[in-house]
Amino acid sequence: MRIDQRFDFDVVIVGAGLAGLSSALTIAENHPQLKVAVLSKVHPVRSHSGAAQGGINAAVAADDRWEDHYYDTLKGGWFLADQDAVHLLSENAANAIYTFDRWGAHFDRNPDGTFAQRAFGGQRHNRTCYVADKTGHALLNTLYEQAVHKRVAVFDEWFVCSLIVDDGELLGLLAFSNKTGRLGYFAARAALLATGGAGRVFGQSSNALINTGDGMALAFRAGAALKDIEFFQIHPTGLLNGILITEGARGEGAYLVNKNGERFMQRYAPQFMELAPRDLVSRSIQREINDGRGFEGGYVHLDLRHLGAEKIKERLPQIREIAIYFAGVDPIEQPIPVRPTVHYTMGGVDVNTDCASTIRGLFAAGEASCVSVHGANRLGGNSLLEAMVFGIHTGHTIPAFLANGHQPKRSREEELVDAALADFAALFTGKATETVPVLRNEMETTMVASFGLFRHHDTMESGLQKIADLARRYRSVRVKETNLVFNSELIRALELGFMLDIAHACALASLDRRESRGSHYRDDFPQMDNPNFLRHSLVTRETDGSLKRSQKAVTIVDTQPLDTIKY
Repeated sequence: MRIDQRFDFDVVIVGAGLAGLSSALTIAENHPQLKVAVLSKVHPVRSHSGAAQGGINAAVAADDRWEDHYYDTLKGGWFLADQDAVHLLSENAANAIYTFDRWGAHFDRNPDGTFAQRAFGGQRHNRTCYVADKTGHALLNTLYEQAVHKRVAVFDEWFVCSLIVDDGELLGLLAFSNKTGRLGYFAARAALLATGGAGRVFGQSSNALINTGDGMALAFRAGAALKDIEFFQIHPTGLLNGILITEGARGEGAYLVNKNGERFMQRYAPQFMELAPRDLVSRSIQREINDGRGFEGGYVHLDLRHLGAEKIKERLPQIREIAIYFAGVDPIEQPIPVRPTVHYTMGGVDVNTDCASTIRGLFAAGEASCVSVHGANRLGGNSLLEAMVFGIHTGHTIPAFLANGHQPKRSREEELVDAALADFAALFTGKATETVPVLRNEMETTMVASFGLFRHHDTMESGLQKIADLARRYRSVRVKETNLVFNSELIRALELGFMLDIAHACALASLDRRESRGSHYRDDFPQMDNPNFLRHSLVTRETDGSLKRSQKAVTIVDTQPLDTIKY
């Protein structure tokens, strides 16, 4: 195989969701002299940001303060988040809302023209701005319209195979076009990974099929660390097939009810009830099911009926539509069957508050990154916010990095690109003894059984061994079809390799964390342990392919972490 075309850009952004497009637009508006390309394996409006329903947290109300948002985020994350990063997130939240408003986003408004805001879990103020229950869809389409208007170079249906890195410095990216089959090399002075999360490593997930951890794995293979990758958020309310029912439903006043008709959150979080943080609500639902108080089939009810038809149609129209088409119930008349579903990756590429990784010239933002604003558990309404704030932020930090005329040393570029091409070509040569569907099914089943809501050393140890064995077996996967045009067999094979890297790192980090914190709940270590584990986990990949574990201090600025978390 050979490169069909070389492209030269100042900045290459991988991923066309909220983080990637926000960064591209910010650069286009403020640094038009820079050549920027956005690569996405799907069309931008199919990015997973469009699936976000409930809203975005920001202290824009007259009686709210960003300092309160800051503290709620720290507490919700069990104080594992870096306080300088959370400071940046919460203080810049309002500006992000105003920027998107200027770009054309149509947020719901109160009669007096102020932003409408609903309640979300773990927060002491109604600070979640929204567009009905289709917030991500509205913002993503707004961004893409602006990208077209600003003539941002978008390469949709391009799949990035590998990063080209020499001695810790980014040179470029190897990718192929799903539409034309062309292999391209994108030389870059800097790159931003904004490819979203990795929820598809689990068998049941609210994530789109494209959320396979591509950017995380690309950085991991190139030498960057994955930080806090043991923390996968499990959302309390998914349909039985995994489709998300927004926290906005509970924010509007929906009840969680067991088969006995009890609002059972009274037992677990009497003050916050259904609006306790997601980790607590998810475990509470699962405990009700495990203790025999769920409905046959393993679920509880989310009851909206008391909200009334008018409010449901106005505030939650998409949720009603989803419930009708995918659960066969109209929430105006019947409760919705729900159970916990994997939803969000709190960990990701280890970056600093400029979103810079340890690889010179490589940045990451949004769910693919771990700048560490979510800690051990993300508050609902902070994910779109992170993508917006740090997408805009990288639109300034990347040009600042390039301002000194940074040019990577390219003496070994051709040699390294040839090596990456050889690795890519190896997928098509030799006899296959393993198949992608079999390995993927075993990975998904193992991750749910060993690294789900409740974890224990014995099941995690066996899960780690199974994932390591799957990674070994993956080396025997081959792709039969050599034509790169819409080669779904090839894409599924590449995605499986990325997911196994993430799953392996998650398994290692989970075993090392001998405490319960946020989404990482261990039956054998049920207490939070600040003296020993108030620190970030890091997993890196050595040149021989082995994985190395280490730790990193949590940044404490002005708020002393609590020893226990209660709601």
